[in-house]
Amino acid sequence: MTFSDAIRTCFAKVFTFSGRASRPEYWFFFLFIVIWNIIAGVIDWQFFTQVAITESDEVKSVTATSSAPVQSIVGLIVFFPHLAVAWRRMHDTGRSGLYALLPILLILGAFAVLIFGIGLASQFHGGTLDILFTRATLLIVIPTLIVLVVSPLLVLWWLTRPSQPGTNQYGPNPHEVAQ
Repeated sequence: MTFSDAIRTCFAKVFTFSGRASRPEYWFFFLFIVIWNIIAGVIDWQFFTQVAITESDEVKSVTATSSAPVQSIVGLIVFFPHLAVAWRRMHDTGRSGLYALLPILLILGAFAVLIFGIGLASQFHGGTLDILFTRATLLIVIPTLIVLVVSPLLVLWWLTRPSQPGTNQYGPNPHEVAQ
């Protein structure tokens, strides 16, 4: 599959979460997303950045801010095609497409655990934020941070695995299908 074939296929299958996607299909589309995000970033930097210079006594500071409207639009355009191709890529390796969402689900779960843990601990410690660093809360925070660091790496590793040979429960191997 060529670069342009991958882009065409991913946009044609924007809401197709069934079937399988080959490694070139996923990684060429990922490269397309990276290239367009860089281009959008340059456009945002060039046309939508405000620079503020402040001076006080002997200190001069320059602040550049941008709402990144072009990058936001590009992100919205490629969100569902990228999710769909990642889902199909997981199918190609013999895994459920839900594994593509693993880091996002774990981040949401970690925030829920931390908020619930801090809220529960505040009932016993007077309601201050210093309870985040108490020994009991660190027993929750440290493993949660380890899982949050490892889970995206695990998903990345799964996305780089070769196709499962033959037909699996999600369909035929994209390399073995006659074009």
